[in-house]
Amino acid sequence: QMQETIDPEALHLAGFAGETSADEEVATLTLVTEREFSAKPDLRDSADRRWFDRQQFKGRPGDMAWLSPSELWIGWDGESNLSSLGHLPRLLPEGLYRCTNDLTPLQILGWGLGCYDFDRYRAAKRNPARLVLAAEERQGEIVHSVMATTLARDLINTPSQDMAPTHLEAEARALADKFGAQIDVIVGDELLDHECGAIHAVGRAAKDAPRLLDIPWGNPDHPAITLVGKGITFDSGGLNLKPGGSMRLMKKDMGGAAMVMGLSYLIMSQALPIRLRTLIPVAENSIGTDAFRPGDVLPTHKGLTVEIDNTDAEGRLLLCDALSIACAEQPEMVIDYATLTGAARIAVGTEIAAMFTNRQDVALELNHIGQEEDDPVWPLPLHQGYEHMLSSKVADLVNSPPSSYAGASVAALFLQRFIDKTPWVHFDVMAFNTRSRPGRPEGGEAMALRAVYRFLVNRYAQP
Repeated sequence: QMQETIDPEALHLAGFAGETSADEEVATLTLVTEREFSAKPDLRDSADRRWFDRQQFKGRPGDMAWLSPSELWIGWDGESNLSSLGHLPRLLPEGLYRCTNDLTPLQILGWGLGCYDFDRYRAAKRNPARLVLAAEERQGEIVHSVMATTLARDLINTPSQDMAPTHLEAEARALADKFGAQIDVIVGDELLDHECGAIHAVGRAAKDAPRLLDIPWGNPDHPAITLVGKGITFDSGGLNLKPGGSMRLMKKDMGGAAMVMGLSYLIMSQALPIRLRTLIPVAENSIGTDAFRPGDVLPTHKGLTVEIDNTDAEGRLLLCDALSIACAEQPEMVIDYATLTGAARIAVGTEIAAMFTNRQDVALELNHIGQEEDDPVWPLPLHQGYEHMLSSKVADLVNSPPSSYAGASVAALFLQRFIDKTPWVHFDVMAFNTRSRPGRPEGGEAMALRAVYRFLVNRYAQP
């Protein structure tokens, strides 16, 4: 892990504190398991036992007991994960806390992620409690992991009125400027000049024009890694209009874009020795006189034609042009993120990132890393036998088959047609926590961000 000096403001924003003065009050907290609690000899006194009983403390995860105004015990399961401390910043009274246990980076990260609160449109109800870190614990990687996740969460949580294509471009420009990266943007009808007919068609009915954001960064001599993120800033479904309930959270349909921006932030902040390229196709899928229609046939960057069966299967249309552009450079790997199918949510639920890849070794490695990082990903099949479901009688392929069977796999197979033999990973994600958990508050979420970051570190940044 890279070490760097983190300024106090960055520590504060991430929910931490560094050196404290003698007059600052710092409470201590101690993690205690059920087994440790039951074995403590100093609790045999009946008065002490009654005090813990009154607080219903047994050392279970979620239990908490105050021993004094400046000392408390926290129940936990003995495992290193985001849940160890992730519930505390918004549960404990405001102030500074120091843990008496030796904490892992993942536990510290859980505290930082648990500090998150989206307060753009309302005043914050309170400040989070802050964890005092020893100097050796103040790793830039942890702090910037919190900041990268915060960036992704904020982008997803912002409603579409303030996160239209123009706004998302502005956020990308700010990210590029922060790390001295270049950014190129292709807007509106210029997309047709660059053979991006699919991106153009999806967004052409919207008042705010579609665009492709291209952010290269790093040493050209380093291994080339390209990230692609779906940036549908709002998805009405187009002429295949979504019902109201299905449209309610469609501000999150740019979650893939948010995740590659967060991941790019983390990669650049830690100066990983890779040549990074981030491609973000951006559009609003609107209804209008110029909306693309079922039955239309779209040209794509790869030269394949796509017949439209359903205008609500628009995300794969954005991605196909961007993936084709990504593969033209023949990078070592292309990784894309998208809120692509409801079928993936049915398969793995909302709290796991469904993963597809044309490299089995990568699938096994990412699955293992996801477990270690408490950032779960789960491989689903790229079963070539389902290719027949993409057949069209008038074009090279259809964007959405009439059958709903294997919907996530068929969508991934569609994308694979634009990949060729380039090593490729596709994440089909929810990008939203439907419930609050320690370190994971309800709302926008960066899924598979830390798992991929660690994968890249292991492959390209080890001595």
